[in-house]
Amino acid sequence: MWRTALFLLFTIVLIPFFAFSMDEPLTVEQRSILSDLVLVYVVAASVCFILSLLTGNYSQVDKLWSLIPVAYVWIVAIRAGFEPRILLMASLVTAWGVRLTYNFNRRGGYSLRFWDGEEDYRWSILQAKPEFKDKWKWVLFNLLFISFYQMGLILLFTLPILKSINGSPLGWIDLLIAVLFIGFVITETIADQQQWNFQKERKKLIDSGKPLPERYKKGFVSDGLWSVVRHPNYASEQAIWIVFYFFSVVATGIWLNWSVMGAVLLVLLFWGSSNFSESVSAGKYPEYEKYRERVARFVPIRFNKSRGR
Repeated sequence: MWRTALFLLFTIVLIPFFAFSMDEPLTVEQRSILSDLVLVYVVAASVCFILSLLTGNYSQVDKLWSLIPVAYVWIVAIRAGFEPRILLMASLVTAWGVRLTYNFNRRGGYSLRFWDGEEDYRWSILQAKPEFKDKWKWVLFNLLFISFYQMGLILLFTLPILKSINGSPLGWIDLLIAVLFIGFVITETIADQQQWNFQKERKKLIDSGKPLPERYKKGFVSDGLWSVVRHPNYASEQAIWIVFYFFSVVATGIWLNWSVMGAVLLVLLFWGSSNFSESVSAGKYPEYEKYRERVARFVPIRFNKSRGR
């Protein structure tokens, strides 16, 4: 996991450097707004780090994943004078945030004591690994990767809204992009609901002492959208922010601009995150390896069926 984390930390420095250097420079207005966004990012990441140290709950960033992008886009919208395209983009991100916040909350992610709530199971598994035996290594990992890398990534994948300021007039292509954005929010909602229904019913059967039907014995959901790809929720989340980037393409007429870096880094993060999640699932559930061989990860295309990866 150290290698994956170091690779991701390397990319979040290298990719923005090349992205900003190979595109048109930011305008004075964009630089001013970006400085405000970076200030919010630094404060939020620092708070996440401090709270995680004080509470031992390392899911502080998870609590903000669906909230702080909404803050970012409305800061841009206000500073940009509510341009039509910017207002549309901010509204779409708000709808995404409300939906994802609801899903995170019903899983116990939030608490009246905001620093509490359910912690991502993967952090405790990762923390127990031999490479984190020395406490300072985990503290450094928490500082650089969990807190500052993840919060930085959240800022980066919202930046197409900054690039779109003073762009071309709002047109029908923007509306098409909006429809695609909403479509992927819907598929993510369906995927999350299918997983929620499965886990809730499985727990109910276990608590009742009743024998588990075959569908629930294997321990993981593998039907519905989960029979098309292994991570339909992750796939939808990536697609949402890739689609969001194309607003900046329409606004500027530049197919490859610096705001693409957030979507690229998000794909890399989800690839590494799903690798770790699947290694845990394969260790817990005997049938997961067959499922992995049969069903593609994010895109329903198998390039090498014999390897199943």
